[in-house]
Formats: sequence, structure tokens, C-alpha cells
Amino acid sequence: NKQRDSRTPLLLLLLWGWGAGAQQATQPFSIKIEGDVTLGGLFPVHARGPAGVPCGEVKKEKGIHRMEAMLYALDQINGDPQLLPNLTLGARILDTCSRDTYALEQSLTFVQALIQKDTSDVRCADGQPPVLARPERVVAVVGASASSVSIMVANVLRLFAIPQISYASTAPELSDNNRYDYFSRVVPPDSYQAQAMVDVVKALGWNYVSTLASEGNYGESGVEAFVQISREAGGVCIAQSIKIPREPKAGEFDKLVKRLMETPNARGIIIFANEDDIKRVLEAARRANLTGHFLWVGSDSWGSKISPILKQEEVAEGAVTILPKRASIDGFDQYFTSRSLENNRRNIWFAEFWEDDFKCKLTRPGAQLEEATRKCTGEERIGRDSTYEQEGKVQFVIDAVYAMAHALHDMHLDLCPGAPGLCDHMDPVDGRTLLHYIRGVNFNGSAGTPVMFNENGDAPGRYDIFQYQLTNTTVPGYKAIGQWTEYLRLNIEEMQWSGGQQEIPSSVCSLPCGPGERKKMVKGVPCCWHCELCDGYQYQLDEFTCETCPFDMRPSPNRTACRPTPIVKLEWSSPWAVLPICLAICGILGTTFVLVTFVRHNETPIVRASGRELSYVLLTGIFLIYTITFLMIAEPGMVVCAARRLLLGLGMAISYSALLTKTNRIYRIFEQGKRSVTPPRFISPTSQLAITFSLSAVQLVGTLAWLGVRPPHSVVDYEEQRAPNPEAARGVLKCDMSDLSLVCCLAYSLLLMVTCTVYAIKARGVPETFNEAKPIGFTMYTTCIVWLAFVPIFFGTAQSAEKIYIQTTTLTVSMSLSASVSLGMLYVPKVYVIVFHPEQNVAKRKRSFKAAAAAVSASTRLSQKGNERQNGAGTAQVGK
Repeated sequence: NKQRDSRTPLLLLLLWGWGAGAQQATQPFSIKIEGDVTLGGLFPVHARGPAGVPCGEVKKEKGIHRMEAMLYALDQINGDPQLLPNLTLGARILDTCSRDTYALEQSLTFVQALIQKDTSDVRCADGQPPVLARPERVVAVVGASASSVSIMVANVLRLFAIPQISYASTAPELSDNNRYDYFSRVVPPDSYQAQAMVDVVKALGWNYVSTLASEGNYGESGVEAFVQISREAGGVCIAQSIKIPREPKAGEFDKLVKRLMETPNARGIIIFANEDDIKRVLEAARRANLTGHFLWVGSDSWGSKISPILKQEEVAEGAVTILPKRASIDGFDQYFTSRSLENNRRNIWFAEFWEDDFKCKLTRPGAQLEEATRKCTGEERIGRDSTYEQEGKVQFVIDAVYAMAHALHDMHLDLCPGAPGLCDHMDPVDGRTLLHYIRGVNFNGSAGTPVMFNENGDAPGRYDIFQYQLTNTTVPGYKAIGQWTEYLRLNIEEMQWSGGQQEIPSSVCSLPCGPGERKKMVKGVPCCWHCELCDGYQYQLDEFTCETCPFDMRPSPNRTACRPTPIVKLEWSSPWAVLPICLAICGILGTTFVLVTFVRHNETPIVRASGRELSYVLLTGIFLIYTITFLMIAEPGMVVCAARRLLLGLGMAISYSALLTKTNRIYRIFEQGKRSVTPPRFISPTSQLAITFSLSAVQLVGTLAWLGVRPPHSVVDYEEQRAPNPEAARGVLKCDMSDLSLVCCLAYSLLLMVTCTVYAIKARGVPETFNEAKPIGFTMYTTCIVWLAFVPIFFGTAQSAEKIYIQTTTLTVSMSLSASVSLGMLYVPKVYVIVFHPEQNVAKRKRSFKAAAAAVSASTRLSQKGNERQNGAGTAQVGK
């Protein structure tokens, strides 16, 4: 394709510049295994060297173990009569030294046989053309380990159509089938791993984490996949994404930890890093005295390895790590522990491994051992004289080699049926055809799990979840706590954290809002918010919204819902009702007693002199005034509300109409007496009753019209006691009478009261013996004072939370007091005389007759002084 064509000239230049050393049949830094078909192998046998040196110290697990796993797999395949019969697999195994540029240089060995070189102008000394050894042809490559190395090598191998199967490269970038079409892997890509890590984070209830990545394809691609999946899934936010430099400077990791502490709530740290970087991060956290603060979630580069946490166990306690599902291969253990210097000469790096594993030195010609260095005897045994644990990717190395073998086997069956060796169709092996067979393999691998590839060359995602546990366990180490195969299964009850605590620590930006609180999101950070209480009459509609309750409801105590507002009314048992009821009962009893006394002594002079007819009307009005107290306290309903409207002003109207009629009669009699002896009109009992009923009828007719126009009913007023604190809110059950309506209802009665007071003032000069003007005057003065006190109290408490109680009590007490004043001033003295001093009743009658006779005589003497004539005439009329 176009991309391949653009890169080929550059790589050809590289190959030509590589020199004749590449054409040698034997390489000093490679393992050569003879076979009919040669596979390439790339392993990090050595660590990255210091500046200017390509390779460093030997890597026992990730290098030697994995490389020996390929040799073991080749032995097993070549010894299997069912797999590739009559064909032998060979290998060319190279050391990448954990450096991508060095690995690229080494991998050019795999493509040299595919480059045709023009040797037409080259001649030997005798003039004959040279005989050049044919370079071995590598049909496919197993490797590499690091994703950065695999990416670099894959860009070369795809140009020459050489398939590649990696046993450890997990960068999501390698799933791009357009760029890495010849690349496959038996480990799942980090996109699956990232999904598993996102699921772990969410299962632990964390939503605010930071990420750490080693510079390079593996770390950066892994973090990128994690960030992308977490963003798509939602619910997880990234506080910081920090990259660890490829060549970190002194103090770099201390600065890194300090940066992580800039967001202390993000305790969860997602780490895609190599072993060395992981170890140095843990050391920096320990130096910063942050043991137990960070909650590590490590990728498969951490897995269940001991080396990253060696001497940093307390800092690493509780770390959750992920590792592609694997199993220990017993056959490899037996193979590897039986390796020795004598039987493993094909491994050119085995002697170096031997020295490092047993902490001894092999003697070499011309070399002198240091005194403190132990000499290797060659009798040491792996696993007996040294610690041995199978490296985690051994299974995948074996599966990668077997995938190649199965693909070649299927290809041989199709292209060379029945042929004992390679036929012309497979000599040479076509890389594109082999890739087709690789993508089609499906067999049970060394651990019993299926080995297969999807259209992008990726293996299915199967992971084990581990946690490093140090406390409350007999054997500290990694404990399997779950697994992920497209979905997560996590045994949270088996997890424990720093110090052995069972409770899952938090890694959240903001704590969950309490009931009745809404989230106010922080702009740009969907996992961070401020909690705001739904105040007033609001309740929590959802986690982001507060809504006001309907007018007849109030929020629940935790403000998560609305509940009906309690409805109250003035109860009979309320302290506010005690005084009005007592006054009303006493008033009714007193009024009844006076009425009964007057009826029993109906013909006595005092009763007759009091104006019996108007007295009975006045007592009826007073009785109604007392009765209204019970209607004001009774539970509002249609009947009660109608009775309130009707009787509230009617009792007072009857009372003050009777008093006004009586006062007016006295005033007119004595005013008329000043001018003539002719009595004024309408002073008879019948006329007095007619006037009283006419005045009272105005109130009655007005009230009946009001009842007709607007029928009474009860209402619940939720505004009256809508206190700032919803818990104190109450709905008030009352009649549909506003304060203004109540005043209008009483207005006519108050007008009668004021008019009566005016007449009482005018009649204050009437002789005391013959009229009730003075008692009526005192009654009206006192009544005015009572009602003048009522007005500010009634309207001054309009905004009070206790309005219903204060206003009802004030109104009923004022009415009862005014009625009591009338009853006490006008009738109590008379009843006292009638009951306790009946003889005064007779004497008073005689005095009344004598006074009347004298008044009649005096009225005829026109020559007397005006004042005497006037008083006499008034007395005569009263007598009549």
C-alpha cells in the first residue's frame, strides 16, 4: 500500500547501512535453533542500560523466564507427532534490552533474507562470482514484550509481510488493523484492561481518581483508554493525568507525589507504568509519609509481581492490581528447574542468569574473582538454592508459539496435503496467507483457556483481580479477589485496606449530598459539586433540583418530599378559649337569672319602671352576644359559618338598638318638657318596640342579603400561619370571613353604640330619680373603652403566627365584656333590690307616685322659673 511504499526506501537505506555484519549466519547476541521453519523471538533479556550503553542487567523473570518459555514450547511442539508432523520449528531469538530503538536494530535480522542485493559487480580473486550464504528466512515473530517495542518492530515487519504475535504488548494502539495489520496478540489489549479497571473503580464507589503513566506507548495508551472509557461510561472523573518521564531526573518522583497531593480527595491512583517506575513511586510516597493515603489500582505491568513492592509493602498495602487470566504451567516448572549450565548451552545468556540467580561468579580464563564473591560450582539448582516463581506471562509466550504452530499446521494441511515436509506452496511461506491462518486458529491453550483472535488480532479479555494484603493474613501477598470476563465479579467482602480495615476508603471529589440537598455542579468537573440545602418550603425533586411544595403542603423533615400541612383551629381545650368560654358561661347564667327574676316580678314597680318590653329585648341581645362565643370557637362548617354571620352583629344590634331607643326616649321627653307640657310622640311601649325592631332589622336584612349573595363555607387558610420554618406551618380552618368582612359585619352595631353614647351624653342632666340615663351613660362609656382597646389588638396581630387565637379571643372577650357591662350597670342593681330588698321596691313605688303628682302640679304653674318648669314637665312625662 501507499504507506508501505513510502517507508520501504528509508528502511532499505537502513539495511544497507547496517553493514556486512548483518549478513553473517551467526549473531553473537542471538539464539539460533535449527528447523524447517524459523520463527523469530523478541525478549527483554536485559534491562535498559544507562546513557550510552544499550543493555543493562539481566532480567530474570521478564527476560529469561519468557525466553525459556519459547524454547520449552518449541521442544513440546517438535516432540508432538500430531502437530506439524515431519516439520521442525526453529527459532532466531533476539534481546531487545527493553529499548525500542535497540529492538528495531536487532529485528532487522528478521528481514535481511527478503532483501535482494545486487552482487553482479562483485567478483572473487579468481574472477568467479561470490558464493554467499543464504540468510535464514523468518516466517513469523513471537514478541515483543513492551508495547513501544512491538509498535516499532511492527512498522518494519508489516512492510515485509511478516506476521507477529505478542505475548505481553497490550497498548490499545496496536488494535488498529489499518496500521498494524500483521500484528496479533494472545493477551487482551489495554482497552479491555482499562474497562476492567473502570469497573473496579466504580464497584468501589470511587468517582475521582488520578492517573500515572510511564512515558511510552504502553503507559500513555493505557491511560488514554482508561480516560476515554471512563468519560463514555460516566461516573468517574480524572483529577490529574501525570506522565512519568522516560529518563526521570533526580527528585522527579518526589515532585510527582507532591503534584498528586494537590488533589488530596483523589486518593485512587490508576497506574500504567513499568516495574521500575512503580517501585520509585512507592518509595516517594513513603518518603512523603503518605503510607495508606493513596489507593493504588495497577495494570498488568504490576500484576502480582513482588519486585515492584519489595521493601515498600506497607505503602503498597491494599493495592488492587489486574492481570490477564493465567495459570501456572507445571510442565514449564519442571523444565526450567531442571535447567543447568550443562544441559542448557543453547541459551547464550543462561550463564549470566545463573550468576545473578545464585549470587555467585563463574570462572573465566584470565578473570580474577573478588575475595568477597562466591564462586559458582555448577551444582546449584533453580528452586532449591534460589527462589523461583513462574513469571506471569510464561503461559502467553507458550500460547503465542502454539498459535504459530497451529496456523502453520492448518496451512500445511490445506496447501501441502499429504506432503511429508514443505511443499512448493509453502517454500517460501507467504506472510499474508500465514496471517489468514493465524487469525483463524481456535484451540485450548496451555492453561486450558481458548486461544483465538478477533478481526483486529486481539485476544478476548479475561482478567484476574488481585489485592496486595499485608495485615490480618497468615501469608502476606497478592490475594485473588475477583475476575473480569466482559463484566466484573468482585468479592468486596474479601478486600482489606491499609491497617487491615474492612471499610472501603473513599476517593471522591465531593461527598454525597444529604437528604434535602441539591448538587450545584462545579463547572467543567462533573464529579465535583457543592451541596445546597433546599430551604424554605422547597423539597428535593431530584439530585440537582429543589422545587417548592404546593401551597397546601410543606416539605418533610428531610426535605425529600412534600406532606400535607397540618390543619388547626381554635380547640375547646385551648388556653386561648378558656377565658372567653368562662365569661360566656357566666354571662349566660347571669342573663338567664336576670330574665327569670324579671319574669317572676313582672308587675313590680322596678320592672315596670325599667321598661319591661325593652328590657326583655335588651336581655335577648345580651344573651345572643354571649352565645356568639361558642360559635366563634366551634369547628367551622357551613352551618356554623352561617350562624356566625347572622348572630355576630345581630346580638349587638339588638342590644344597642334597645339602649338607643331607651336613651332617645328619655332625651326627647325632657327636651319636650322644656318647651311644652305636651308629651313627645312615639314614647309608648309599642312604639319603642317598633323602633327597636326597625333598627335591628337593618342588621338582619343586610346579613341575610350577604348570605344570599355569597353563601357561607369554611376554608383552610395556609398563608395565615405560613411561618419561615415549615415545621411551624399550619393551615387554619376558618369561615370565609376576612378581617374587613368582620369589621363590616360589626360596623352597624358600632354605629348604634356610638349614637347611643351621644344620646347618653346629652341626657346626662336628667334628674337621677326618674330615669336610667346615667347608668346607660356609664355603660356606653365603658363599652367604648372596651372596643377602642379591641381595635388595635385585633388589627395589630394580623401578621402574628397566633393570629387566629388572639383575634378570636380578643373579639369574644370584647363582646362578652361589653355585654357584661350592660348587664351589670343596668340590671344587677335592680335584681339586687328585687331579690334582697323587696321593701325598697314598695317604697320606691310610693315615691314614684308622689313625684309624679308633684310633677303634674308643677307643670301647671307657668309662672315658675324655666328650669323648674322644664324639670317638672319632664318628670310628669316620665311618671306617665
